[in-house]
Parts: sequence; structure tokens; C-alpha cells
Amino acid sequence: MSEDKSNKFKNEAFEWIKSILLAVVIAIIIKTFIFNTTYVLGNSMYPTLHEKDRLFTNKIVYIVDEPKRGDIVVLHAPDEMNKDYIKRVIGVEGDTVQIKNGYVYLNGEKLHEDYVAPNSYTNEELKIEVGKDEVFVLGDNRLKNASKDSRYFGTVNIDEITGKAFFRYYPFNDRFGTLK
Repeated sequence: MSEDKSNKFKNEAFEWIKSILLAVVIAIIIKTFIFNTTYVLGNSMYPTLHEKDRLFTNKIVYIVDEPKRGDIVVLHAPDEMNKDYIKRVIGVEGDTVQIKNGYVYLNGEKLHEDYVAPNSYTNEELKIEVGKDEVFVLGDNRLKNASKDSRYFGTVNIDEITGKAFFRYYPFNDRFGTLK
């Protein structure tokens, strides 16, 4: 190989290595600070989410904004170390959440929950006022013992929320796409 071809090969190899390293650094930054993936274990969010669904979560949304009612969030499990839960925000700071006769009431009005399976009523009775920087979360599966949520562990500090789930990227079927 001539010296010119050898230098050209070395330069091209160096450019490839720089490009690959840059791509890896960008991927690490995105995964660490912006987006994450979540793998659903269990049926606490059924019928919205099914076991083995794979989701994208936005990790920075709550740096600039507060969780909103209806958001599907990933949070550190308040009752188990090194575990995360995925739940739906039902109440935010200042709200009163009441569960009676199987239905959820928000600030005295029955909540219309089209994401809950028909005839899937919660059997607990409770009334909680959501405090400052807290949210009340429930799994969409309201059957007895189907979800560990605010009925079980109370309200959650928003600092424990790690992201907002917004897109199901697997499985590739009719449920693929944005979450509601």
C-alpha cells in the first residue's frame, strides 16, 4: 500500500471512530437526561398497558412542568427499594380524591374514566386531600389487589416521578403509538 493510501485509510478510520464515539456520547446523554424506555411488568395498568409492553418515557417534562391529571407516569416505588411503578395521575396538589361505592370522585365530582375496563370498580373507601408537591396515582386495573397505588401507599411526592410515559413502541400491533 502506498503512503498516500495508508494515510487516507488512517484518516478515514479516525473519522469513523470519531463519528461512532460521538453517536455513543449523544445516545448516553439522551438516555440519561431526556428519554428512557420502560418495560411493563404486571397488569396494574390494564387495559391501557399490557404486560411486556415497551414504552418511551420523557424524563425532562416535569423539570419544566408539573404532572397533570391523566398523565401516565413512572415513579420510584414508595414501598420497595430499587423498583419503579407505572401509574396514572388522578389528583394533583389541592385536589380531594374520594373513592366510594366503587367510583372515583375528584373534588366532589364523579370522574369519567374511559381508560378503566367496564365493570372494574375499586372496592376501597377513602378520602384524601393531595398535599403540596404531591400527586394521587392509581393503576387503571381497579380489581382487588391488581395494583399497588395511592390506595395502598398514599400520595406521592412529585420528586419521586422519573418520567411521563408517552409512546408504546412495542408490540407492533393496533396498540402501537401514543398513550392516552
